[in-house]
Amino acid sequence: MSGPNPNIKHPIAMHPRVGFLKPLVSAPNIEIGDFTYYDDPDGPDKFAEKCVLHHYPFIGDRLVIGKFCAIAEGARFIMNGANHAMSGFSTYPFNIFGHGWEEGFDPETWSKEIRGDTIVGNDVWIGMDAVIMPGVQIGHGAIVAAKSVVTHDVPPYAIVAGNAAKVVKMRFDEFTVRRLLKAAWWDWPIDKIGRNLNAIRGADISSWRPPFERAG
Repeated sequence: MSGPNPNIKHPIAMHPRVGFLKPLVSAPNIEIGDFTYYDDPDGPDKFAEKCVLHHYPFIGDRLVIGKFCAIAEGARFIMNGANHAMSGFSTYPFNIFGHGWEEGFDPETWSKEIRGDTIVGNDVWIGMDAVIMPGVQIGHGAIVAAKSVVTHDVPPYAIVAGNAAKVVKMRFDEFTVRRLLKAAWWDWPIDKIGRNLNAIRGADISSWRPPFERAG
């Protein structure tokens, strides 16, 4: 089974609301893996403009999203450009308005608020209207519940929910998580993924054999 072409922008016939993001997003500061999709009734084509906010190239931060991720309508990635200097009494950005207000501004007070790249692992499901804050790392296989606000890193295969989002459940036991991370099925060749779909979408890790492929 070869599966769909990951370079097709709208892979589901008659459903233009679903789009593979890799061929839809050209911003140099956004990296998206194969088969990751965004679902939006207004269409996925404006994902970068609608869902990735305050992302300015001069800051240098990146949004990196892995393969096989599912991103629901209204998810938002808040990038470092949204941060304000917080070391003084006021957080108001006087300097950006100029006309003399930029004088005496110390850029270091703002750069201290940079949180780094935002990284989403492989096989992550991000629910409707979830908000991912700057510099957060979401582990492989995690689930972010709808309307969650993610302010801290999320472990692999955790389910997080709430504002601020907290781990409410681990999807699998520690042994299973270790084996899944070692297998890293999302990096397999597509034909191997196709041959092993039942194992990947199943829930019995004991049926996987080194090199984590079912016989045949």
